[in-house]
Amino acid sequence: MTERPVDRAASGERAGSERTPSSEPEQPGNATAKHHNVSLLSVATTTADRVTTSADIEARLRGVLRRLRLPMGLLERVAGVIERRNWGEGQTFQDAAIDAGRRAMAEAGVRPDEIGLLINTSVTRPHLEPSVAVRLHHGLGLPSSAINFDIANACLGFVNAMSVAAGMIDSGQIKYALVVDGEDADQVQLNTIDRLNQGGRNRKDFMSEFASLTLGSGAAAAVLGPADLHPEGHRIVGGVTRAATQWYDLCVGSVDGMFTDAKMLLKGGMELVVAAWTEARAHFDWANMDRYVLHQVSDVHTNAFVEAIGIPRDKVPTTYQRFGNVGPASIPITLADEVESGGIRRGDRVFLGGVGSGINTAMMELHW
Repeated sequence: MTERPVDRAASGERAGSERTPSSEPEQPGNATAKHHNVSLLSVATTTADRVTTSADIEARLRGVLRRLRLPMGLLERVAGVIERRNWGEGQTFQDAAIDAGRRAMAEAGVRPDEIGLLINTSVTRPHLEPSVAVRLHHGLGLPSSAINFDIANACLGFVNAMSVAAGMIDSGQIKYALVVDGEDADQVQLNTIDRLNQGGRNRKDFMSEFASLTLGSGAAAAVLGPADLHPEGHRIVGGVTRAATQWYDLCVGSVDGMFTDAKMLLKGGMELVVAAWTEARAHFDWANMDRYVLHQVSDVHTNAFVEAIGIPRDKVPTTYQRFGNVGPASIPITLADEVESGGIRRGDRVFLGGVGSGINTAMMELHW
């Protein structure tokens, strides 16, 4: 990853500043945080071997599409998803997450025994308990002293985990944190295709499950550590989260399928994004970032996000065309892809953001 000197002046205030009645504007706290000594040291991804095109999926749904008078090419035309990845023979999302974690630590120059915190953010889980984190903790060879747990918050988990880890580093509770995510879209897509092929579905039913067909598999990991010890790192300045949980039932998913009221989810999500963006102006200047790395859903969602907050479309890299929606892993996958391609360079200001089912939104600023 590109090296960048520590910029203490850009680090902002310490998260958790107390609010006083006369403070204008409102000080960071609760859902707004600034970090004073945390850097992203590395981000690594593990790509699934098997490529599944949208044409492959639609070929399996040809009869349903014909009966409902829906055109072939719908996934690519509406969502912009040309292909997505699925795990090959012998691959699992957990092994892929472990692989990404190992490479992230190697890239950061941090040993497993130095990790004080592991957060798994995977939506995918083979069982309700124990946490996925325990399997990853063991596979990564982390010490007994490393705190480990899952954060489950739909597609925002990775950014949420970075914020939690940054706060713990700032407080001195830990020195290094490893955030990991692995996703497996295979079963939910197979179940969705089988159910749609059983008949008795109308157009509304089909479109409520459309999002399941855009999902992809993949894994990502990131290491965070103290900025003063890593001038080569990338400063985590801070960020905001906001909630509109009255919309808790607009997108509900399990291994059986994901059912979405796409129109209302988009409307509610963009209203929340605008509100959060507007409130964040008191603490952050995000109007002219060098890159805006957004959660990868589709053409429709990306264009809506861009229009809602008024940012240049050419500063928004996208990967959903190749990888689909990889849940919480999509932001780090896109970030790593943009770094590798040279789209993000030393000195750049980078915005991470997205909307997750629930509805929640999370936004974060990095100084590269």
